[in-house]
Amino acid sequence: MLPYNKNLKEASRQLRKDMTEAEKLFWSGVRRKQLSGVQFYRQKIIGDYIVDFYCPKASLVIEVDGSQHCEETGVEADMFRDDCLRSLGLRVLRFSNREVLENMADVLEAVYACL
Repeated sequence: MLPYNKNLKEASRQLRKDMTEAEKLFWSGVRRKQLSGVQFYRQKIIGDYIVDFYCPKASLVIEVDGSQHCEETGVEADMFRDDCLRSLGLRVLRFSNREVLENMADVLEAVYACL
């Protein structure tokens, strides 16, 4: 069972309400077991993090990143976060907002390949 920080529950709910356009588009492609018949969750709490999307059957975390993730501090924080998630036995895939908005078919194909 994955660790869960209950103090993040309200923040997770708020993030589900305030998804970015790219997150909404990605969610529309994976919700209701549309992709390979597997369940995805959005804004899932894992340890001390809230991941954008999580597929428990594949132990797969999907992150849809905005431009702040390209800055030096964002890249370093993402590397640390990814290492923490990998230490829990999870795989992490990252896509930029632009990739999702402009090339959703390829994004879904990459996720499908990991399932």
